[in-house]
Amino acid sequence: MVSVKPEVQQRIEELRQLLQQASYDYYILDAPTMEDAVYDQLYRELQDLEAEYPQLISPDSPTQRVGEKPATQFNSVKHNIALYSLENAFNIDELKTWEQRWRRQLSSGDEVESPNKAEYVCELKIDGSALALTYENGVLVRGVTRGDGVAGEDITQNVRTIRSIPLRLNVETRHVETRQRLNADAAGSGASLQGRIEIRGEAFLPLDVFNQINQEREKAGESLFANPRNAAAGTLRQLDPKVVDRRRLDFFAYTLHLPGMDDAETPNTQWERLQLLHHMGLKVNPNKKLCQSIEEVAQYYEYWDTERLNLPYMTDGVVVKLNSFALQENLGFTQKFPRWAVALKYAAEEAPTRVENILVNVGRTGALTPLAQMRPVQLAGTTVSRATLHNADRIAQLDIRIGDTVVIRKAGEIIPEVLRVLKELRPKDTTPFIMPSDCPVCGQPVVRQKEEAVTRCVNTSCPAILKGSIEHWVSRNALDIRGMGEKVVEQLVDKGLVTSVADLYDLTPEKLLELERMGEKSAQKLIDAIAKSKNQPWARVLYGLGIRHVGSVIAETVTKKFASVEQLMQAKVTDIEGIYGIGIEIAESVHQWFQVSANQILIERLQASELQFVATTPCKEDVNTNQKLAGKTFVVTGTLPTLKRNDAKALIKKHGGKVTDSVSKKTDYLVVGEDAGSKLKKAQSLGVVQLSEEQLLELLGDG
Repeated sequence: MVSVKPEVQQRIEELRQLLQQASYDYYILDAPTMEDAVYDQLYRELQDLEAEYPQLISPDSPTQRVGEKPATQFNSVKHNIALYSLENAFNIDELKTWEQRWRRQLSSGDEVESPNKAEYVCELKIDGSALALTYENGVLVRGVTRGDGVAGEDITQNVRTIRSIPLRLNVETRHVETRQRLNADAAGSGASLQGRIEIRGEAFLPLDVFNQINQEREKAGESLFANPRNAAAGTLRQLDPKVVDRRRLDFFAYTLHLPGMDDAETPNTQWERLQLLHHMGLKVNPNKKLCQSIEEVAQYYEYWDTERLNLPYMTDGVVVKLNSFALQENLGFTQKFPRWAVALKYAAEEAPTRVENILVNVGRTGALTPLAQMRPVQLAGTTVSRATLHNADRIAQLDIRIGDTVVIRKAGEIIPEVLRVLKELRPKDTTPFIMPSDCPVCGQPVVRQKEEAVTRCVNTSCPAILKGSIEHWVSRNALDIRGMGEKVVEQLVDKGLVTSVADLYDLTPEKLLELERMGEKSAQKLIDAIAKSKNQPWARVLYGLGIRHVGSVIAETVTKKFASVEQLMQAKVTDIEGIYGIGIEIAESVHQWFQVSANQILIERLQASELQFVATTPCKEDVNTNQKLAGKTFVVTGTLPTLKRNDAKALIKKHGGKVTDSVSKKTDYLVVGEDAGSKLKKAQSLGVVQLSEEQLLELLGDG
């Protein structure tokens, strides 16, 4: 090992201090004091010295922000201090109700009785991902996602790439008592922080960075992030910290815990601790405000309802906290929330646009779904040009017409929906939209059952139903026939080569050569993929049959009870309904499907083609080992930002949760993606808790 001269060690420390101060001025104060060229030169000098004397490299050095090796996985770790969720309020009346409640809950004889004495700290609620940071002796040692509040994922390598998170805290704090407690010397400099400090905050993507990332992804042919929140969550869970570094996440700190310190030694209000966080080198939202009354809080909330649109980041509300820590301690926590804080949320973002057309799609079950095609508009960080109108009842309720100006919003901040029609702007020549009486694909009459809101085509030979059935059969979660895309299916049906899924197994390379752009190699590859699908298990085959209400999870549940198709065909409705998670509607649907002679013939043909209709013993890895979500029932609907629905279901089951395909009173959580449809509405009517993909991953904690 090369010996180190005192002047070399002194120069390394000097370089680190200069670079740390320059980063603080640039990222925290937004007041650069060093030219980029000078910074780069000093940074290179430090790199060279640390390369020559590797024994002097320390984890808080500016050169150590980005790790060299990607992580293989993230480990679940327990939080040193639990992270609680916040109770929501959606208007000023609910805010005042919250104030009345905490005042009633104060113990008798408390020094604060007058409504004029309580102070509130208001901070903008940043739309990002919560982080828990741990500093030991002033040095960042751990960064963890929120997870379920008790445990989260250790993503320290990724956290170190965020420039607004200091690797070493600044000891030049202006709070004298705290500075003394933290072992600053008499001159107020040169000493290190002692002990453990916990900091909470929000990592987020600035809007300009988010837009730039999406532009780059679009050029590269990659899927776009739905909004900055999802992009931030996805970035933090990247295994390669270099990718995280390129995405330029930002961070606002909002909570400081100093374990083991008496109130007399530390700031005893939230406002003072926010100031202390800033002096320690953390970035604190500059738009915070100390309010003297609930009326002042209301004014702050109303001001930012419009001004937030001019911010360089997304915010969806205001976090209101009692300023006094004495009051906070007196009030304590419920099982889920602190009683001394509330999230005052803004209404879902709305935007006006024009309906250019109303289309009607026909799905594989024959359901006719009207769809509003609109002039593209920006809404909650995404471009929206389509919104489902669900069914004839919804169209009649809205009285929506082609040419109308409508107000749209994202239901649950996720699903685009038409909120109302601005009839005062309606053109004179519009006419009411009427659902077609004949199928728009096959021209046969459609029907609507009295007990249903859905209009259906019941022609089993309808090309739309047939194409949808085949696309479902070959999909990834069913028989997974690679190469059988939408265009291939369309040609097979249009040319009469396939009239049912059983016909797929009679195809030959010669028949496939009749299709456009199908060469000999491609034809043989597709035939091999079809043959390979014969090995898919009984549960996938049942799901692939497309029985109404039978998703992949229900299919798996049913096949565990009925190990063969013969057993299922002979089962009574009561036998099927007796399975946990399956109600009468699903049971009747399954039973009725197998009573249809055409379906029985289909089963016989598929059996003759050697498809699997008998269950095999599950592998050990299929058995849940983590019971974190035991006793909780989930439904997953819509298109998630990064996860396939099947992957989301697998994660839930891995952690001991149950997944069903229909929403009921027994459902604990609905995981919602884009275009969720009727399941979302039913969940809303039943009061089922809704989760985004990000919230699901946080709930899972260890992913």
